[in-house]
Amino acid sequence: MLEVGRLGRAHGVRGELYVELLTDRTERLAVGARLLADDQWLTVAAARPAGGRWLVSFQEIADRTAAARYVGRRLSAEPLPASADEGDGLYVHQLIGATVVGVDGTDHGRCVSVLANPANDLLELESGALVPVVFVQRVEGEGDTRRVVIDPPEGLFDL
Repeated sequence: MLEVGRLGRAHGVRGELYVELLTDRTERLAVGARLLADDQWLTVAAARPAGGRWLVSFQEIADRTAAARYVGRRLSAEPLPASADEGDGLYVHQLIGATVVGVDGTDHGRCVSVLANPANDLLELESGALVPVVFVQRVEGEGDTRRVVIDPPEGLFDL
């Protein structure tokens, strides 16, 4: 499951909630989409943009009192297939835990986190080394056999 958003405060008397999406895949809020709010599944009944957030009605939430019980919960969902215009995008869940290897086969260790950075996100390796995602060539395999193949410039790992 991927975290895709967070429920904000209730709006109005009909049970609408503000939702902050953590993804640019707005189809997460399409009518009929199912999202897991911590431990309960919710089905989108309607959604509309509201500034930088969304106002969303869920089938399971009838009024403001019910909506107030959901404030602050994380929203999760199954990964979506890549869209045709996305190409070979990278997803954090694919990178964390994967073995990072150079195109020459050099093992650089496991990726333990992905750090947001204004220029480019950075892979943080077990060793503490940081690798800008622009050097990622591809992600191979599934589960425990995932490998992130990188083509780093000379000297990146020289400290």
